[in-house]
Amino acid sequence: MVEGSMTQGAGQEPVVRTATLRDFRVPPYAQVPMEPHPPHPGNVVVGEEPPEGYTPTERDLPVINRGDTVQVQAVPEARASDGSGGPLYVVGDVHGYLDELLGALHQQGLVDADGRWTAGNARLWFLGDFTDRGPDGIGVIDLVMRLSAEAAAAGGYCKALMGNHELLLLGAKRFGDAPVNSGAGTATFQAAWLLNGGQKTDMERLQDVHLQWMSRLDAVVEEDGHLLMHSDTTAYLDYGSTIEDVNDTVHAILTRNDADECWDLFRKLTKRFAFRDEGGAQAVRELMATYGGERVVHGHSPIPYLLGEVGSEDGEDVPRPVVDGPHVYAEGLAIAMDGGVTMAGKLLVVQLPLHD
Repeated sequence: MVEGSMTQGAGQEPVVRTATLRDFRVPPYAQVPMEPHPPHPGNVVVGEEPPEGYTPTERDLPVINRGDTVQVQAVPEARASDGSGGPLYVVGDVHGYLDELLGALHQQGLVDADGRWTAGNARLWFLGDFTDRGPDGIGVIDLVMRLSAEAAAAGGYCKALMGNHELLLLGAKRFGDAPVNSGAGTATFQAAWLLNGGQKTDMERLQDVHLQWMSRLDAVVEEDGHLLMHSDTTAYLDYGSTIEDVNDTVHAILTRNDADECWDLFRKLTKRFAFRDEGGAQAVRELMATYGGERVVHGHSPIPYLLGEVGSEDGEDVPRPVVDGPHVYAEGLAIAMDGGVTMAGKLLVVQLPLHD
């Protein structure tokens, strides 16, 4: 169905692709050559086949051959959700698109024209993936950190979850070109980061405060019956039987600073599409039976990919999807929030609960 901190944690080789992008987890992701197009800055091949789980996207990447419009009902006016606090909002993957983020937040009344918090006691959760592919990942992190402080002062909060790109950037900074055991040959975090859209300007501006903030982000949280996580995968179950256990385990892995262990965490949280096809609803139910919640809300997998196939293989122009809002699927149990801003989609900021 399609519808329409500093507080938290304190906080080239030919271009190829598959005929359908149905499983990013199986490398290489492509066997069918396509006409090359200008690469996204930072998306470079660094000598090896990409290890399992790599999911590069580019702003001009062909998407689906359906011309679907993703619709969502209008978001209601801001209100307290259930007496437990102010209205609850979630933000999908940002990937360095700071201007788009500011515009989306302003449209929802969460910030003013200068990007300052204006939402009072509202609760705002970012679902991860702040950097890579887009032009200003560090600017995005700085904004979220500042909004965290401003929201807290106003009686609300702004918090964020750990995305696989946070793990990737942390790994690239900490381990660089040190080889890791990828399970598919030699790999390095630095190569992975570049392949997946790492921006050298972000690395140059990366400071200790950003690293500390990212390393303290939680992986899973439950809010008002919504189980919030970055990735549409059941791999979270490998890290604990409660939300607290998962978050503690992820933090402990990052604290131990073991490259292979961090790589395994990155690899698992890069898996996707667990909720999309047959058995998807059951996968969601398994997560909720373990961690609670009545719906899973996630980012990570762009809605154009969740909806179906990429364009034709002969290079002809195909309609692009119009992503107007989140995608509700898996028998209504999952809400996808990655509007595909890296592929000329939309950066989504919505209020929960959705009114179906």
